[in-house]
Amino acid sequence: VLCAPFKAIERTLPKPSIMASVNHMSTKSRHEYELTGTISKFLDLHLIFPLLDFVEMNNLYDSKGVSQARLELLKPTKMVDYAMEIHQTLHGDNIPKSMIENRGKVFKKLNELKEAAATLRSIIEDPETARKLMEQNHFTWGAIKAENNLPDNSLEAYADLAKFNYDCGDYKGAEVALNNYLIITGGPNATSRGPSCLWGKLACAILNLNSDLAMQLIKEVKQMIDFDVSSTLEQLQQRSWLMHWSLFVFFNHSSGRDELISLFFEEKFLQAIQTNSPWLLRYLVAAVILTRGNSAGKKDQIMHDLLRTLEEEQSSYTDPITKFLEYLFVHFDFDGAMTQRMECEQVLRDDFFLCSVCSEFMEAARLLTFETYCRIHRKIDIGLLAQKMGMDSDDAEKWIADLIRNSKLNARIDTRENSVVMGTAVPSVYQQVIDKTDDLNMRSYVLVNQLKHLSNESGNFTNDDESYDNVKRHQLRRNVRGPGNRQDRYRD
Repeated sequence: VLCAPFKAIERTLPKPSIMASVNHMSTKSRHEYELTGTISKFLDLHLIFPLLDFVEMNNLYDSKGVSQARLELLKPTKMVDYAMEIHQTLHGDNIPKSMIENRGKVFKKLNELKEAAATLRSIIEDPETARKLMEQNHFTWGAIKAENNLPDNSLEAYADLAKFNYDCGDYKGAEVALNNYLIITGGPNATSRGPSCLWGKLACAILNLNSDLAMQLIKEVKQMIDFDVSSTLEQLQQRSWLMHWSLFVFFNHSSGRDELISLFFEEKFLQAIQTNSPWLLRYLVAAVILTRGNSAGKKDQIMHDLLRTLEEEQSSYTDPITKFLEYLFVHFDFDGAMTQRMECEQVLRDDFFLCSVCSEFMEAARLLTFETYCRIHRKIDIGLLAQKMGMDSDDAEKWIADLIRNSKLNARIDTRENSVVMGTAVPSVYQQVIDKTDDLNMRSYVLVNQLKHLSNESGNFTNDDESYDNVKRHQLRRNVRGPGNRQDRYRD
């Protein structure tokens, strides 16, 4: 796999036997739309463990099957104590001799790596020493190596130690070491191990639940993929990995849903979804519905683009979440949309990334259904509306009253006829100005770059006035004469 957290691991996708352990646990009735096994193929081994903990805690699979899958996934790692604990749970207190011997080898190797990198660690991991080096602009591998007469292999030993700490499950220690490595070497593009270390740092931030750092690292990894990966196939694979990894962050950060929409709708990332992982449309649909009220003038264009993508990928992937949107906006089948909405609840509760937004999604989907229904009706009977929304008539009236009171609905309730009368929605002048100028910064940026380009082209002639004058006269003749006939063009 091209984007494993550490290049030295050269990790491939989970072995068929491992994925079989995950997928074998499924019972078709409940798990038709369960994506744990599918998504795991695009995750690092360490990122799969939280998913297994989730499915076991929610009784999605047989507990013994989950433990067996977890034990299989632990084999390539160095988390020997955790593996022994799982083995005891499955097979009793008799721990195999090979596990005990492996534990001794792991601790021996860890001590060797610590000893090999001890001098470099004492310098760059000491806050006071690191601060002084930064003030002197000497916090680089070249300066540290020269001042302390360090051997060439010290840096590699330090990187090996970071990788080994990660394999052992010490994500905080690995994150510190990876951060220091990237700083003193000059970034992910300075060494052959730099890109893998950046991926490793992102994995550590996710596993340490540091969503702010992880959000920043997602942008750095994206930039690295866009500008520093030459192979188109590698870019496709790494974009697919990044989108799957980013799910851990986007639904646990205040601005994560907007960032998800922005990332997934980028042309090359959307192509990666359609080519490699159409199931990610579930999370894109969920983010669009959850942010529907915050999208302002862009919401209609976002919805239009999303519906087009869903129609194109209908044969590749569908679930109740994507079907809800199709029924509502493509077929205008409100009964079908409400049926899909009710099925969404179980799908959301069984999804590791979406379970925390289940209630919020259901409310947003109900509001979206109501808004769409109101667009094609001027006056709506509350009893009929309650039936369409799957609510009691009194509850529906209270819900609508709350929407009107909270300024989410431009309407009034006619108690005499037990109906809702919709008001006319006219965009405010302020909103129209915002919509018109929303992309002004980007347009200005493009214009400035074009002017710079033209200026540079003109500057190429300043050292040769005669050539410059000839070109200008030639352009003037063409502007005055027009295209002319063939002979004129040959003379020019």
